[in-house]
Amino acid sequence: MKKLLLFSLCLSSLSAVVAQKVSYIVSFPNIVHHEAKIRVIASDITSRTAIFRMSRSSPGRYATHEFGKNVYDVKAFDRTGKPITINRIDGDVYEVPRQDGYVRVEYTLYANHPDGTYAGIDETSIHFNMPAAFMWVKGMEKAPIDIKFDIPEGKKWTIATQLKPVNGSPTLFTAPGLQYFMDSPTKIGDLIWKEWTLKNANGKTYTFRLAMEAKASDSAATAFARKVQTITEEAQAIYGEVPAFDYGTYTFIASINPWVKGDGMEHRNSTMISIPAGFDGNNYLLDVFSHEFFHCWNVERIRPKTLEPFNFEKSNMSNELWCAEGFTQYYGDLLITRSGFQTVDEFLPSLAGLINTKENTAGAKRFSPAEMSRHAVFVDAGVAIDKSNYGNMYTSYYPYGGAIALALELELRTRFNNLTLDSYMTALWKKFGKTEDAYTISGLENVLADLTGDKKFAEDFFARYITGHESFNYKPLLEKAGLVLKKPNEGKAWIGNVQYKEGASLSIASNTIIGTPLYNAGLDIDDQLLSLDGKPVKKQSDVESILKEHKPGDAIKIEYQHRGEDKTATLTLAGSPYYSLTTLEKEGQTPTAEQLQFRKNWFGNKAKQQGF
Repeated sequence: MKKLLLFSLCLSSLSAVVAQKVSYIVSFPNIVHHEAKIRVIASDITSRTAIFRMSRSSPGRYATHEFGKNVYDVKAFDRTGKPITINRIDGDVYEVPRQDGYVRVEYTLYANHPDGTYAGIDETSIHFNMPAAFMWVKGMEKAPIDIKFDIPEGKKWTIATQLKPVNGSPTLFTAPGLQYFMDSPTKIGDLIWKEWTLKNANGKTYTFRLAMEAKASDSAATAFARKVQTITEEAQAIYGEVPAFDYGTYTFIASINPWVKGDGMEHRNSTMISIPAGFDGNNYLLDVFSHEFFHCWNVERIRPKTLEPFNFEKSNMSNELWCAEGFTQYYGDLLITRSGFQTVDEFLPSLAGLINTKENTAGAKRFSPAEMSRHAVFVDAGVAIDKSNYGNMYTSYYPYGGAIALALELELRTRFNNLTLDSYMTALWKKFGKTEDAYTISGLENVLADLTGDKKFAEDFFARYITGHESFNYKPLLEKAGLVLKKPNEGKAWIGNVQYKEGASLSIASNTIIGTPLYNAGLDIDDQLLSLDGKPVKKQSDVESILKEHKPGDAIKIEYQHRGEDKTATLTLAGSPYYSLTTLEKEGQTPTAEQLQFRKNWFGNKAKQQGF
């Protein structure tokens, strides 16, 4: 009897969940002043009290954001249209204390910051990142959702989104639940559409759409779409297939115009890209497309357990952003090269930048990539007004992780026959991506051990470079590709890379960095420089001229003012530790056939070789 009663109760509970539904109706009666009117209707609410709230974080962003600040005129109604009580119990949380299972909440949204994180409403177009715009109902996160957009009269706008259209409707869409809905950015406007298809080895074909808000001719948009298509083909060649996109479609939602803010944000079956520039179709635009598309494997499906499920009420801390974002950073640029849109010589400064991040930033010298990943809750577009010491304790997990990707790429190519970073990413895809089994750092290590058949190598690599922060010797491995890593300015006097503020005097405008001559001499941000080596300095060029007269190891006097107090210190000059990367050919030498083959295998086109 107890088992039957429990089973009956479970069925009853399941029935209530299945019957629940959330609907949104979005209109724009005051679009000229960047406002929308949003109605959210919750039906079959099972709790006596209904809680409606705005999000405080967004998929692909890890810090908190105060989306609730742009919501006002909040009202609630029952199923007859009668107003009912709604109380604001926190800055972004509203409570309906008594209801009969149905509540309609209406509010005004102000939005004037169109990018991947926020929203923008204007008479020229509408741009929604969903967490920045839509309240949701606590306890109804798994309820199906539909949304209706009432396009302003007279506008022949189209809608770009990964949401599923209802019966072919151009304005009505559905989502299976809150996680998918909040992960579905939406652009409404006079969009340019281009399409292509890619086929997987199993015969399944997927449609790719480029929905672009830009002043571009049809021929220019077509040519640009072909470039983006080439990148998708090169990415497919890495994994051997594209993911099984929901509803068979992937959408690039792109705003390339001066009125958006710069951003790129990955989503499960789409990406929201905003580039504040005029459209010219040039290759520099492609980097963000390449990076964000690579995310449809790496982070959207090869996904850290620390981000599953995504919590919309707080920041989302992860240990693995060095892989999720950093490896994607590495591949974003690499795919541009493999696609033929930049030369090897044009690509090498990016690789040098990764190396300099790993070897010459204080955060990477002091802390591991895993530790830097956890700091994303403060730095990932997070907002603060007080000064931080990031220059001395933080390195972005984007280039830091990219430097680790480069190190692993070189290790695999030189130590293991026929293994590359592509091999590792494909192994991660098969283990965690296709199965959608979220990973941990230990899981990433285990896949490397299985791939190489060398558990000791995997343990050592992760201990030294993932949970540790040891220096990596890139130079001899890069030589395998006929690449030269050097410090071009180590013979010139250097006091550290800082920002200066010029005016009536010359002052230091950024933190001085641990280990640099300025830091060691005791100078820091806001200190005013008076003289160097007995010569007055009023401009940055004065400092540079004096340094040209010296060499590393020289000790010279510096006079400065700290909060109104004159001080004197001794600067022991150093040589710049920063690297550059070039080819043997640029150095006037001839690479061997083996070096050229190594380079071709690494940077060369893969899609045509593999028949994609």
